[in-house]
Amino acid sequence: MISETTHWPSPAKLNLFLYITGRRDNGYHELQTLFQFLDHGDDLTITANQSGEITLSPDIPGVPLTDNLIWKAAKALQEKSGCQFGAHIELNKILPMGGGIGGGSSNAATTLVALNHLWQTNVSEDDLAEIGLKLGADVPVFTLGFAAFAEGVGEQLTPAQPEEKWYLVVRPNVSIATVDIFTHPELTRNTPKRSLATLLDSNYGNDCEKIVRMLYQEVDKQLSWLLQYAPSRLTGTGSCVFAEFSSKSDAETTLAELPDTVSAFVAKGKNISPLHERLAKYRLAHTQSI
Repeated sequence: MISETTHWPSPAKLNLFLYITGRRDNGYHELQTLFQFLDHGDDLTITANQSGEITLSPDIPGVPLTDNLIWKAAKALQEKSGCQFGAHIELNKILPMGGGIGGGSSNAATTLVALNHLWQTNVSEDDLAEIGLKLGADVPVFTLGFAAFAEGVGEQLTPAQPEEKWYLVVRPNVSIATVDIFTHPELTRNTPKRSLATLLDSNYGNDCEKIVRMLYQEVDKQLSWLLQYAPSRLTGTGSCVFAEFSSKSDAETTLAELPDTVSAFVAKGKNISPLHERLAKYRLAHTQSI
């Protein structure tokens, strides 16, 4: 597998609900949230090699190589495993920065999962998730690859099976810093904790939505528009908002109503990550070639 060029999806995610249930003494927030993947995202083309170096393309303006989450993930796996191999990684960037749909975290996770396979480092899923958590709070859900109910500060993951609906995801032209939302004095921080079964059977909401709509007029405008057509809400603390539909055609009909100036896409919810579906195919092909 060294020198083989491979292609890996780096999918988006949605927080189908997000509730803030408390605040710890260290300032971190206790939460309950439900992650689901989308069949839409970035792509990484990875060629493993024997150089020991990690090279990336294209360059991201203003982001030094050593600050790039993809590079950090690759180096962390090298250090964890003692691997002497290297890789060239090319990113086809589709997901917006600061959109709340997991772009950078997903890129880091795809790097970990792909290189663990290509380098044959045999790091366990739990250890990959542990490496990922040091890179970002959302990275473990992408490395593990199943839709998940998250508790604690987001690190306690339980597999979940929400309905795989169709979504229209709209990206208002703003970038939102998570810290600005979580430090806002009017953020709800005392939503009662509930069981996953109760939450799955309730109407979904997002405790951050009120603050984001108050601070960002463009998010409020797009969400108000979507709510005319379907149940809609904010994902995470980012700027993306989404509407849920039972069919692709209904989602695409609503997409067609949006002006061309608005950035949006239609995608299917997935309880198994497209990344892990691709990994299974590569593993099967590798087994058959032996």
